Amino acid sequence: MGDSAMDSTVPPPESAVPEGALFSMTDVFLFSLIVGLLSYWLLFRKKKEEIPEFTKIQPTTSSMRESSFVEKMKKTGRNIVVFYGSQTGTAEEFANRLSKDAHRYGMRGMSADPEEYDLSDLSRLSEIDNFLAVFCMATYGEGDPTDNAQDFYDWLQETDTDLTGLKFAVFGLGNKTYEHFNAMGKYVDKRLVQLGAQRIFELGMGDDDGNLEEDFITWREQFWPAVCEHFGVEATGEESSIRQYELVVHTDINMNKVYTGEMGRLKSYESQKPPFDAKNPFLAPVTLNRKLNQGGERHLMHLELDISGSKIRYESGDHVAVYPANDTSLVNQIGEILGADLDMIMSLNNLDEESNKKHPFPCPTTYRTALTYYLDITNPPRTNVLYELAQYATDPNEQEHLRKMASSAAEGKTLYLSWVLEARRNILAILQDVSSLRPPIDHLCELLPRLQARYYSIASSSKVHPHSIHICAVVVEYETKTGRVNKGVATTWLKNKVPNENGHKVMVPMYVRKSQFRLPFKPSTPVIMIGPGTGIAPFVGFVQERAWLKQQGKDVGETVLYYGCRHENEDYLYREELAQFHKEGALTQLNVAFSRDQAQKVYVQHLLKKNKEGVWKLIHEGNAHIYVCGDARSMARDVQNTFYEIVAEFGSMTQPQAVDYVKKLMTKGRYSLDVWS
Repeated sequence: MGDSAMDSTVPPPESAVPEGALFSMTDVFLFSLIVGLLSYWLLFRKKKEEIPEFTKIQPTTSSMRESSFVEKMKKTGRNIVVFYGSQTGTAEEFANRLSKDAHRYGMRGMSADPEEYDLSDLSRLSEIDNFLAVFCMATYGEGDPTDNAQDFYDWLQETDTDLTGLKFAVFGLGNKTYEHFNAMGKYVDKRLVQLGAQRIFELGMGDDDGNLEEDFITWREQFWPAVCEHFGVEATGEESSIRQYELVVHTDINMNKVYTGEMGRLKSYESQKPPFDAKNPFLAPVTLNRKLNQGGERHLMHLELDISGSKIRYESGDHVAVYPANDTSLVNQIGEILGADLDMIMSLNNLDEESNKKHPFPCPTTYRTALTYYLDITNPPRTNVLYELAQYATDPNEQEHLRKMASSAAEGKTLYLSWVLEARRNILAILQDVSSLRPPIDHLCELLPRLQARYYSIASSSKVHPHSIHICAVVVEYETKTGRVNKGVATTWLKNKVPNENGHKVMVPMYVRKSQFRLPFKPSTPVIMIGPGTGIAPFVGFVQERAWLKQQGKDVGETVLYYGCRHENEDYLYREELAQFHKEGALTQLNVAFSRDQAQKVYVQHLLKKNKEGVWKLIHEGNAHIYVCGDARSMARDVQNTFYEIVAEFGSMTQPQAVDYVKKLMTKGRYSLDVWS
């Protein structure tokens, strides 16, 4: 039926309908409408049914192969692929170094982000001669995969793909102060073997609490001989400097096409569009920046970021990531030493046209922008950077000094440890102390790692503050062995973010990273929170939320806090707020340890021991959830050992049984950690 059929049913004018007729004008109109709608529906349904006929036609095109790393390797003549799971850029850097190494052995390598490819193609790698897959996998948080390796991890867990014939090696990046040291590297190594793959070299495990760079170099110098032996190849020569990017200077360019600090889309800071994430951060205005401590040498601060209109959602326990900027004085000093025009507009273009990574950072841009927003100029550079820079030292002794530190010899490793790492020499300090080293600024920018986002535990509850995110942080500042004063990039930058400065809004590029650090599903479940120093941050949000739930008439369980600081009258953070929560009953217990207000130091674990019977009762009878936030190196470990002691004593268990009991609490999600080293 068509529209004409609908038109033919239109009745005569209402005045022409005789009184007492079987159908009124309204009836006829409704009937016509129903017939029309039915006709339209039948036609629409028919079209829906025809759609599959078109979707069946799928000609093979190159676009279908874009996610195939195997096809890309074939096309570009590569036989080694190095995947990286990276949160802070280090694993990516190691992957790039390994792929670059390959040329020394007559091979060609490529580094790859697993997020960009279909990893089921691992089963097809045997289509390439002398193929090898290497995985540089960092562990994030409490044994979790990094964001870009999450899909790969999920695939490994679910797949039953036969990987027989796949040759691989894994280098893991972790930190021994964490409970699940190198969990991701261990899992990938183990799981690939289970799927039939062949490990050609032992799992490497780097420890960021020690010397991660040395761990990597030690593994790498044994890895390549094993690869050579397996494939029957020999090194073609010494490690040489090979540029990965070429410099292009723009003398006549539309300034609207020049990056000025954006992380992803050009002009994204001028026209903000959700959703906001690592590649598209939201510019949040700072509405409050206040000093929290009443005295002492340190500066502890509370900031509030306005997220109104961003559609950003967060939960108590999530992390906020902020993209900081380097100190302008450091940037200017680098420019002065190198005699560079920092405002020159340039691009660094990848010499490998097939690479997914066209530039080391957003281009075109200026050297000033790159050194301010995109490059890490404050951390000690890694050995590969020193090796590449050494060629520019005109003094033979200084050149030898740099090459020695970049070597794998024991003497070189010791020198690098003492002269670079322990002395905390950044690139500016090295340029100042090696007077004949004056590299081209474009090569320096190619070598420096990317400046990474910094993560902070959110110190607010979205139930109470749906339109703002709060940060609690301490400004990092210390004197090095060389007498220089080093400052934390992000905390120094945040300290200077004072709202309404000169009448202008001050903005912070940010996004939210979801966390597993969550309050119990049932508000009636008791919680024990341990967070000294700035480790109190997530618990401010937790207590706010429990107080809000109580106001809503919910049955809220015991809310117990163990907090610690140095001096009661100096750095007792959120003192008034906590006292008010305690007074109102939102905080059932407020236990505070002042470590330096008496001769013998008192820490949170001492207060836990003091209240051990009550703590055990809450855990064993109340099914309480335990949360620990703060320093991983000593505090978190000492607190965990204290729980072992409490469980052993009141649970009548041996030490191994008590350890197992606490580990099971972790497995069940009743013992959660949000720690850093």
